[in-house]
Parts: sequence; C-alpha cells; structure tokens
Amino acid sequence: MDEAWHKADSAANFFMVMPMDTSRAKVHTEVRMTFDNNNLYIIAVCYTAGPGEYMVESLKRDFAFLKNDNFIFFLDPFDTRTDGFSFGANAAGAQWDGTMYEGGKVDLSWDNKWISVVKNYPDKWVFEAAIPFKSIRYKKGVGQWGINFSRNDLITTEKSSWAPVPRQFPTASLAYTGLLVWDDLPPDAGTNISIIPYALTGISKDYSAGTKTDWKKEIGGDAKIGLTSSLNLDLTVNPDFSQVDVDQQVVNLNRYELFFPEKRQFFLENGDLFANFGYADIRPFFSRRIGLNAPIRFGTRLTGKLDKDWRVGLMDIQTGTSNDALTPAQNYGVLTLQRRVFGRSNIGFMFINKDATGTSPPGNAYNRNFGVEYNLASPSNLWTGKLLGLKSFTPGLKGHDLVAAAHVQYLSKYWTAYLQDEYVGKNYTAGVGYVPRVGYNKISPLILHNFFPKGGDVLIHGIQLTSNYYFDENFKRTDNESTLAYIMTLRNKSTFTVSGIDTYIKLLVPFDPTNTGKTPLPIGSQHHWNTVDVQFASKPQALFTYLLEGLHGGYYDGYRTSLIAQLGYRFQPYVNLFVNSSFNDLRLPQPYGDTQFWLIGPKADITLTNTLYFTTYVQYNGQVKNINTNVRLQWRYKPASDFFIVYGDNSIPSPYTVKNRQLVVKWTYWCNL
Repeated sequence: MDEAWHKADSAANFFMVMPMDTSRAKVHTEVRMTFDNNNLYIIAVCYTAGPGEYMVESLKRDFAFLKNDNFIFFLDPFDTRTDGFSFGANAAGAQWDGTMYEGGKVDLSWDNKWISVVKNYPDKWVFEAAIPFKSIRYKKGVGQWGINFSRNDLITTEKSSWAPVPRQFPTASLAYTGLLVWDDLPPDAGTNISIIPYALTGISKDYSAGTKTDWKKEIGGDAKIGLTSSLNLDLTVNPDFSQVDVDQQVVNLNRYELFFPEKRQFFLENGDLFANFGYADIRPFFSRRIGLNAPIRFGTRLTGKLDKDWRVGLMDIQTGTSNDALTPAQNYGVLTLQRRVFGRSNIGFMFINKDATGTSPPGNAYNRNFGVEYNLASPSNLWTGKLLGLKSFTPGLKGHDLVAAAHVQYLSKYWTAYLQDEYVGKNYTAGVGYVPRVGYNKISPLILHNFFPKGGDVLIHGIQLTSNYYFDENFKRTDNESTLAYIMTLRNKSTFTVSGIDTYIKLLVPFDPTNTGKTPLPIGSQHHWNTVDVQFASKPQALFTYLLEGLHGGYYDGYRTSLIAQLGYRFQPYVNLFVNSSFNDLRLPQPYGDTQFWLIGPKADITLTNTLYFTTYVQYNGQVKNINTNVRLQWRYKPASDFFIVYGDNSIPSPYTVKNRQLVVKWTYWCNL
C-alpha cells in the first residue's frame, strides 16, 4: 500500500447486516479515503474467508448487487439522508455508479466520469478509485457528508456495512449513514462544463412497408454546465438513443398498458425529481412519452439543489414532426420543486405543460397537469408514506379530472404493514404521463410477518397477505385480487414462495383474454377464479443459477397454466449466459379455444475487459409472432466516452420473414472543459 494511504484515516470493523444484524462482520474490510484539489480517492481492502475464487457475473458495468462479490459506497454530500451518489466495483473490477433518491434507492442508469481498478490476491481483493469533484454535486462550504460502505461476500453469504443497518433495509439506506468529516472543506470544483458530442452513421430498411433503404448520417450532442457545485444545466441538440438497451419483452395478458423504464442518458441525472412524482400507476410525467413517435430537436434540463432543503427540476423539450406527419411537433415543459421538511420528509410540487407547436387534431392542442405531494420518511425509516393530489387541464374535459392518493407503511424486522388508497377521475388525463387506468377508487392493504429460526437451513420465513380492490367512482366493486403467500429464504440465499390468488373481474371495456386479436369478451361480463403459484430461486453464489415458477388455475371462463424458467451460467468473469423463457397454455371456451405461446429470450454478455462489452439478445414472442434480435458492441475507450456498433432486426417467425433491419455505428466523447 502506498505511503499516502497509510497516512489516511481508515474505517474498519464492519457490522453484519445479513444473514443477521446482531454482530460484527466475519469477513474483514478496511477502507481509507483522501483527496486533493481535483479528486476524492478511496481504497477498500476486502479480505476473504479463505482461498478460493471470487463470485461475479461478468465485467459489465452496473452489475446485479446480489449476484456479485462487491464493495460499494454511498455519498450524501448534503447530509440530508434523502439523496446522493453511489460508486463501487465487483471483485473482478466491473464498475457500479448511480444516483440515489428516496432515502435508499439507486438509479444505475446514471453514468459519469471516474476511474477505478481492482487487484486480486490469494487472501483479499483491493478496490481503488479516483472520483473527480466535477462528477458529483455538492454544496460549497459543507464540511460534513453522510457516508456508508457496503460489502457483499457470496462465499460466506454475508452482507456488511461500516455504519450498522437493520437487516430489513438495504445497506444503501441513507437513514443509517455514518459521517465523513472534512479536516479542510472540500475544494471548489471550479469551472464544471462537459461537452459530449456524438457522430453516427447507419443503414436501415423497412421490408414490411417496402420502402427504400435509409442511410443515416447524424451529429449532435449534449452539454453539462455546472451553474453551481450542486446545480446542473443539461443541454441536448438532435439527440440519438440508438445504443440504448432494448426492452425485455414480456407476455401481456393484462387489460392495461405495460410500463417500461426510461434508459436514455439525457433524462437520468436527478431523474427522480420527475419520474418518481406520484405512484407506479399514477405518473403525471413519464419521459418515454417524449420522442416516442417524433424526433427530439433540442432540450434543456436544470436540476439539482438550491441549498440543503430545496431541490429543483426544470425541463423544456421540443420535438419535430414525425416522418409520417401523423404526430405534430410538440413542446414539453416541466417544473418540479421539492422542499425537505421534518428531517427526511419532503413536500413536492410539479407543473407539466404539453403544447402542440404544429398542426394538431382538435382536442389535442394542449394538456396540463398540476400536482402536490407530501412524502413521509421517519428518521429511522420505520414509517414511510405519501399524500398525493393532481389535477389535469384538457380541452373539452371538465370535472372528474382529479387524482387523490395516499399510503402509509410500517417496516420492522418482524412486521410489514402497508395501506394505500387511490382515486383517479374518469376525465383525468396525463398527456405526458403513465396512467393506464382512470375512473376508479382503489384500496390496497398488505401485511407480512417474519419468523427467524435460531438454527437449521431456514434463515427467515413468513406469511404475507395482499389485496387490491377496485371500485368505480360510485364505489361499486369492479375487480379485486387477493394473494396469500408463504415466503422462505434459506441460509444459502435461495428462496421459495408458494401463493394462492383469488381474482374477480367485471369488464369495463371489451377484452380479448388471449391478447391476440380475437373477438373480445363483452362489457359487463363477470369472471371469478383461483390460482396457485409456486416459485423457487437458486442460491446466487453458484455458477449455474435458475428461477423456476409454475402457475395453474382459472382464467376468465377457462383455465391457465404457465411455466417460467430463468437460467443463467457464468464463465467468470468474461461470459455470462442467460435465458428467460415462459410457456402459457390457455384453455378457454369458443371462440378462443386452446391457445399456447412461448416467450424465449436468450442473452449473452461477453466482457473481454471492464471497458469492452459484447451483448447479444434474441427474443421470440409467440403471442405477437415476432423475433427481435439486438447485437451491441461497446468500447469505453476513455471514461464516459464510447464507441458503439449496434445491429437490430424484427422478423416474423413462420414463414421466416424479415420485417425491418438496422445497423448503426456511433461515437461519443466526454470532454471536460
């Protein structure tokens, strides 16, 4: 170890979090930190329980925490216990970085410029990193930051942290951070301007439409301007997102629209200010609505902290007209403010405006939303909750355009209790949001009790009861689903779950239960059935991992059997193979009859180094009769600077016919001024 590290303060004597949180960690970890005018430096010496290989998935960035030996740490530069940054690596050197929000969640879609290296020894592995002050947001003059260090060791199945964290919470929980006290105040990051240009060329052809081959030659880019050390201005001109990971296909037997998360880099920093306003099914703002059918021409985002208590988000994006001229040019404006109150709680405000700047069909000229929410987080994180109110403004729609929702949760080691209530008016419209269902009242209770055996193979087991009851606006029941589950976790981290599900549905709109375009069931028809679901997930520390699930029971006026298998094998650290598959067998009366379809998605991650990734993803979806192929080569030739080659196509499986294909080559460069 270098002499500079010997002089730095150290943190050791970690506490065990899993399997139990009542003792010190058995595997030893020692952390030291120092800094200069440009960077924050950290070294972590992770000792092992004995000789033997470490366990990792691959060298790919932003790995799955539970499937890797890893060291990560959490920074809360404002010491607010609500938001911050996370950095780290697995034992093979794959990097992990993300922004933190809601007191303990990490968004791994965020990437920034920093460097790290991992070295392996017979009795330990060592992580070293240099994180530029320009890459994180902090307030000048604040000399006390929240911090915690986390270690996951799969061989001993031990998760530990420097500051003790109760086992029911993730080690990322900022309610339980320790303190990083600066002898000298952190240096001013100085001028903080990053220019990120890109150049792209590509070829695509739509065989289904019979159009000519399209050659693409595009340039554009982003800029990040640090207005203060904690407030950032993002600019984008003619952005392109062709290198973004494809969405994982799923079997859709749902009556409502499915949700797929945002993956585009421009929308991600401080993205929780926009994306987490509301609930999972009541999102007044959903950035994937922007640029869905029309190109983004330019955009600006101002996000960050005004001081310890205030966060701000301001966004304005202009799109062009779609190629088929069916979607007019639109302007999207969003303002969100968040004020911290009572320690870790906050009050948030949001205003959303969507305006057509081109020719628009009547009734679509604009849509506006205004909302306010209160987010409760107790100092110990035992109590959390939310109180939400929204109103929309849409031409031709008046009344029944409100949303009122709330929930409260109690989370202890032995008990979890949760209650949520929602009302969404039938005329509520979120033109830039994700609200798949309107015109309902909903009540959702949950209760869970855990048991902790003192010995044996079972680490923890418990019984959980959940329900979702829907009513129309006059409080007449429309549908409900209740689940009673027994959940067991073994000491080797494998899990077993068996559930009984009771379902009742009164259709409010016509619905084809196969979602394959057949004659729908009529409005007002009522259906009731029961289902048994059994799932087993193997221990994550094995080279071969699997999840098996079987479901059987009623389904509308017939029966459904579903088999799901997720299989993975790793030739660590260079190759990670994964197959996600499901088979659905629907036995229904005419006109549906018997319907079977497969979903199979093999994926191969080949990581030659922690900067060179090759990913192949093939997805066959029998429900929509489509084969999707995506092949991506990514070379991170410098920190946060990439070269991509991406190939994708969609085909009809039988007879095999290509619908469309594209090949894209893209170069990006991150330049700090």
